[in-house]
Amino acid sequence: MLIGELAQRAGTSTRAVRYYEQHGLVRPARSANGYRVYDEHELEIVRKIRALLELGFDLADARPFVSCLRTGHRSADECPESVESLRAKLDEIDDAIERLSTIRRSVRARIDAVTAPPPKCEFSP
Repeated sequence: MLIGELAQRAGTSTRAVRYYEQHGLVRPARSANGYRVYDEHELEIVRKIRALLELGFDLADARPFVSCLRTGHRSADECPESVESLRAKLDEIDDAIERLSTIRRSVRARIDAVTAPPPKCEFSP
């Protein structure tokens, strides 16, 4: 398939596919007239890259997953380097959740401080 079909089937743009190629993640063959030609395996790789980007990975983070697929594994997640990357991303997410929870508590406390009803004063006769 040509780059336009690959991009359409992968849900991305031809520009993005060329960008992945520049970073060595996608490897097209070349036809006699010099057009990029992609097979189903490259389509799977582009789809995996897109899925990783949606999860917050960057292109450098995608490299072990692409390597895993290129070595013949059915899933890009099953190689040790991929699992290590997944764990690192999970740690990063957990840290972000902790930071955001701390910020949330601080903001909530500030809101509560200015919206709490004033204390009642009780007078005894």
